[in-house]
Amino acid sequence: MTTGVPAWLWIVCVVGAAAVQTARNAMQRSLTERVGTVGATHVRFLFGLPFGLLFLAATASFVDLSAMTLSWSFAAWVLAGATCQILGTALMLAAMRERSFVVTIAYIKTEPVQIALFGLVFLGEGLSLPALVAIVVATCGVLLMSMPTGAARLAASSKAAGTKAAVSQNAALIGIASGAMFALSAVGFRGAILELGDGPFYARATMTLAVGLAMQTAMLTLWLAWRDRRALFAIFRLWRPSLLAGAAGALASQLWFLAFSLQTAAAVRTLGLVEILFAQAVSHRLFAQGTTRREGVGMALMVAGVLALLLSAR
Repeated sequence: MTTGVPAWLWIVCVVGAAAVQTARNAMQRSLTERVGTVGATHVRFLFGLPFGLLFLAATASFVDLSAMTLSWSFAAWVLAGATCQILGTALMLAAMRERSFVVTIAYIKTEPVQIALFGLVFLGEGLSLPALVAIVVATCGVLLMSMPTGAARLAASSKAAGTKAAVSQNAALIGIASGAMFALSAVGFRGAILELGDGPFYARATMTLAVGLAMQTAMLTLWLAWRDRRALFAIFRLWRPSLLAGAAGALASQLWFLAFSLQTAAAVRTLGLVEILFAQAVSHRLFAQGTTRREGVGMALMVAGVLALLLSAR
């Protein structure tokens, strides 16, 4: 299916996707306060759909898309991936209002551990022992980042500190739940890509993206029209920043899907941990949020885990 494709291409796609996704997350975060969590979630799909269709039209200009069979099984995989991605995005945006941007992303990035299990159960994609060890190392980094600082522990007896700890724990739980949804989403979309057969990898990835965005746009538009029409109207009033966030979201998804068509979901998402480094830069420059020494050590462990996994996959 991928004969003649450079073995390193999926790595380039993942790093590019992580960088663009970090920018999109920052854009969505700024929109959350103005259109709400669901409204900001809808932005990436509603305004990303035109770009997804543009990618598909560009692909159709030099590839015969009719060779791919759009089966009910394909539709089921896409629907599962699309629904879980909506839930994951909504939980992610909710968690971002609880604690530091970079630490929230770290909680969400427990995803590789979860995707290793989901990938085995639903796709039969197992991992070697070295790969599992690498994922454990990365997970230890996540746990280290989630631990309270010494000052917070000393102040834990006070009511204020107790409240802060509860909020922090809430952010962790929401972030981990978001990671689970993104893990299931990745499995769903990779399953859909594989379901399309032996066509060019970029054609299968682009078709899956376009269908997924169409489903997500329909679902959230109907939901907002029913439950929060003000948010829906607000999205259109803020079409300029929404369009930019949608474009970034579509590009990030396109790169993720290209990687999914070339490599297992677990490997793709584990390398995607590099997003934490990008998120640190964004939180420092845009949101004036610092990173503690403990969080820095945790991120170093994550990077070590990512590198170890890449070496084990060679």
